[in-house]
Amino acid sequence: MQSVQTLAEGILAGNRTLLARAITLIESNVAKHEAPARELVARLLPHTGRAKRIGISGVPGVGKSTFIEALGLHLVHSGHKLAVLAIDPSSTRTGGSILGDKTRMEQLSVEANAFIRPSPSGGTLGGVTRKTRESMLLCEAFGFDPILVETVGTGQSETTVRSMVDFFLLLLAPHTGDELQGIKKGIVEMADAVVVNKADGESLHAAERTRTEYHSALHYLHPATPGWKPPCLLASALHNDGIGDFWKTVEHFYQMLEPRGVLRERREQQGVEWMLALVREQLEQDFQRHAGVQPLLPKLGEQVRSGLVTPTEAAQQLLRAYRQPPVGG
Repeated sequence: MQSVQTLAEGILAGNRTLLARAITLIESNVAKHEAPARELVARLLPHTGRAKRIGISGVPGVGKSTFIEALGLHLVHSGHKLAVLAIDPSSTRTGGSILGDKTRMEQLSVEANAFIRPSPSGGTLGGVTRKTRESMLLCEAFGFDPILVETVGTGQSETTVRSMVDFFLLLLAPHTGDELQGIKKGIVEMADAVVVNKADGESLHAAERTRTEYHSALHYLHPATPGWKPPCLLASALHNDGIGDFWKTVEHFYQMLEPRGVLRERREQQGVEWMLALVREQLEQDFQRHAGVQPLLPKLGEQVRSGLVTPTEAAQQLLRAYRQPPVGG
């Protein structure tokens, strides 16, 4: 493994191979990699913070990869250097991951000014890889702007990504009735824009109807970003329609809100949230590695499954073991 200095200098010099290796270091769960990963982020932190950070969410089948590829091609052909951090769902049983985003974005993946990094979620809360924030900082230090973060579109992942980006896009398909829309109601209020994708061919009328419904609903919701009214737009990523209009919306968002300090305040608060998330993560790791807890976990887990002990009592036993001073301490 290269030294932290070599990785940092390589990233600042635009070496994509060293950027990829640095992200691998950041994502590693090996204990000996934790300190160099922290040092690398600390070294690069002064070179971050200048990129537009865009989160994109939508359920599987909504056309996220096609939309991101169309948007990415629009951006690189307009002179931008684009990074896509695509969070892959990992198997909760095996820890495996599809990691298919480069295959699904064939045109974008060969562009010199595009960098696509699929990362396994690893079962992390919300399906978002544990080190996405650090990976985003490395991409910023490299010079990528904007940075797109794609979520798996399930459960808590939207809230997690909302906590690390400036602008959050909710991508919808034309539809269909109350079931799909009911799934979305919890996250519409987090969106800075809603885009109804697949607005083409026989789906165009349904897309227009969906847009009208969400446009009306957005008027009754508290905006996710103070001073900004989230628009509802139509797009067909397959035919490259509406992509430029969406990006004009993003640019308008930054032009309006950056001078007011709204986005600076958001990032400052996100930094505090990130700190607390790291504390929670470290506490959980320490708890699971604790010498008094490790032998009790499987035993109490089996007793809870068998109904011999309540979850509350089992939790209290584990916490008492964790709080017990070490022998000889």
